[in-house]
Amino acid sequence: MSSNIQEIRFRRPASQQPAAPTPKPKNRHAGILQDQLRRSQKAPWCPSFSVALRTFLLIRVAGAMYSNIQDCDEVFNFWEPLHYLDRGYGFQTWETSPVYAIRSWAYILFHMLPTRLVFTLLGPEKARCRPAFFAVRIFLAAISSACEATLYRAVVDKINYRAGRYLLFMLLFNAGMWTASTAFLPSSFAMYANTVAFSYAIGPASNKNIRRTMLSTLAFATGAIVGWPFSLAVAIPFVFEELFLYGVDKVTSENKTSWMIARWKRLLTCAAVAALLFVPVVALDTLFYGKLTIVPWNIVKYNVFPDEARGPELYGTEPVGFYFNNLLLNFNVLVPLALFSLPALAVTYVYDRKRLGERTIFVDQTSPYRLMVIRLAPAYIWAGIMSAQSHKEERFMFPIYPLICFNAAVTVFLMRGWLERAYIQFTQSPYRASRTSIFSRFTLSVVTASMILSMSHIMTQWKYYHAPMSIFHALEADEIPRLLNTTGLIFIPPPSPMQSRFDEEERMPRIDPALIKQLGLHMCVGKEWYRFPGHFLVPDGVRVDWIKSEFDGMLPAHFVETEVEWGLPARVLGTRTVPSSLNDVNKEAPELYVGVADCDYLVDLDFPLHPTESAHEPRYVLDEATWERVKCLPFLDARHSSLLTRTLWMPGERWQEGNEYGEYCLLRNRERVKRIERDTMVRRGL
Repeated sequence: MSSNIQEIRFRRPASQQPAAPTPKPKNRHAGILQDQLRRSQKAPWCPSFSVALRTFLLIRVAGAMYSNIQDCDEVFNFWEPLHYLDRGYGFQTWETSPVYAIRSWAYILFHMLPTRLVFTLLGPEKARCRPAFFAVRIFLAAISSACEATLYRAVVDKINYRAGRYLLFMLLFNAGMWTASTAFLPSSFAMYANTVAFSYAIGPASNKNIRRTMLSTLAFATGAIVGWPFSLAVAIPFVFEELFLYGVDKVTSENKTSWMIARWKRLLTCAAVAALLFVPVVALDTLFYGKLTIVPWNIVKYNVFPDEARGPELYGTEPVGFYFNNLLLNFNVLVPLALFSLPALAVTYVYDRKRLGERTIFVDQTSPYRLMVIRLAPAYIWAGIMSAQSHKEERFMFPIYPLICFNAAVTVFLMRGWLERAYIQFTQSPYRASRTSIFSRFTLSVVTASMILSMSHIMTQWKYYHAPMSIFHALEADEIPRLLNTTGLIFIPPPSPMQSRFDEEERMPRIDPALIKQLGLHMCVGKEWYRFPGHFLVPDGVRVDWIKSEFDGMLPAHFVETEVEWGLPARVLGTRTVPSSLNDVNKEAPELYVGVADCDYLVDLDFPLHPTESAHEPRYVLDEATWERVKCLPFLDARHSSLLTRTLWMPGERWQEGNEYGEYCLLRNRERVKRIERDTMVRRGL
């Protein structure tokens, strides 16, 4: 009989691959600086590179949209040449004349990428100057964000988790980085390059790690060749470490000579590879200037070897303490912390040496103390070199802005260590020290204080000094549409009381630049020439010229104008032209001025509470028979405002009692604009 028992047979299991071993958690005590409390506990929270990058992008893009242009050099030497390459017209300074050639067209050309992207995405009808301006700024914000996030993670991995976290928040909400990260300046480009170079160089040198040497050298060289040649001074400690410090190499008396030969050979090889960057840069500059041009050498020659009649001192000199005061405005409490980093390291070496990493395995290996000295030194070296120069500018400090934050973060970490050691000595209980929140509250208070002060200073830039950019926006968004609507060139339907802001934007029609050109508008700028934000923020078809003011130095001239459609080949012919009115001795060129009677619009600043006027700078706002106010915005009178209230912004009327304001105005010539309206309507048969 057959059995009623049923069987289920399973297939024999195939030979299984051994499971992949679980990766070991990253050793958070492998950095140069070491925590002494809670070493066996979970590492302090530190955002990943991805999270840090997205956070940096959020802040930096906001800066790109809302920060001011702080330096007229940024406008006239970089934004205006870029506008010329993009649109065929703009202002030219003597620095971009082929006679002097101390500005690199290769660097400027690099920034055409976002302007071309705007043209591609929006099309020729909508690709106006203003979107291109902000596209360039967002492009710079993205570069800065990537560089800063790279530095942050390098500090976390190679220095210390806590120091990296302090650095992250110091960079994010810093007033100096708010400005420098999106500035269209070679010093900002050098800051990007130095940040990346420092990220790769932050680990110890080793003959087994050529990647560190090559990438750091390439980054330093890029900042110097493409950006600003003097920024190479930041690399001095890196070069010293590469050539003379053992790092983690095991060097004995028998192999010392071969070790040194290998180090020198490797650095020279990397430098030779990095020097190849000269080839495309020199080629592009030679193409645009029409002769063999090495811009980095021209910059060095002009600044380091000037003759008696020429040199950077023509444009102003400042006392030795200029940079310290300026850095205090932008970095507040971080400045003394950064300056104290080397003394703090020395104190830690004497009283809390265990915090400086593990002891070296071999006697000749470089100690963590020396490694930290090398990493803290660049900010000191750069500040010392720049402070020794007579001519000083805020932008000259940009290359070390992230390093100032790094030095300050290290100081905060070391001071936390002093508190821990003092607490343990007082309580005789490491356990109680590991449980208290005193240390975290101390570091939190320092970082938070810096963030609040920085954000307050950032608000002053918007509240007190943003009027020049807002006034030119009013010309494009309000006055030009009004004029075109009045002349019948466009039709703007009347607003509805029920419409939203989105509906208001849709109500305004797209304006063809060709319509603006038909009007032949002429805008003039006098004593406010150095706050002119550039043609990118002026509507296409509006010509900008200078009128005489009390300033008696050299003002920019106009590039040789070419049609937009002609492209770069036509621009190259313009950049090769030598302007006859420009010179390098800051000598005034009267032929660059137009008469005020030829101006349709005028930008001027007036201080009604403390008025001043002269033959060349009358108070135009009071001449109501000639000039009509289109828009006036408050602008801080810094000379007659309190130091505290003009440096920091706080809400409330009481805080503003210490400030006095002027009026930054866009003025309309009544007679000339009426004639333009009348003539345009006659031509159209209206």
